[in-house]
Amino acid sequence: MRDGNQTGYAPKPTPGVTPDQRIEVTSRSVPCDGEVGVGGLGHPRVWLPMATGENQVTCPYCSITYVLKPGTGDDGHH
Repeated sequence: MRDGNQTGYAPKPTPGVTPDQRIEVTSRSVPCDGEVGVGGLGHPRVWLPMATGENQVTCPYCSITYVLKPGTGDDGHH
């Protein structure tokens, strides 16, 4: 995954382009390998860190959007 601080790119859902597949999580750092809900197609496992001030992150491989559950995420991993 590209570093948004270096490239200016940080995955974000795009209406009409990104599938509306949202998964609620309790951590600000989320592993994704594309196996969840994509029919088992999969991709290399990546760790998706949520940027400070953000409550969601979208996988650049499979476009699954992970949404931070309210009241969680203060685990110190950004």
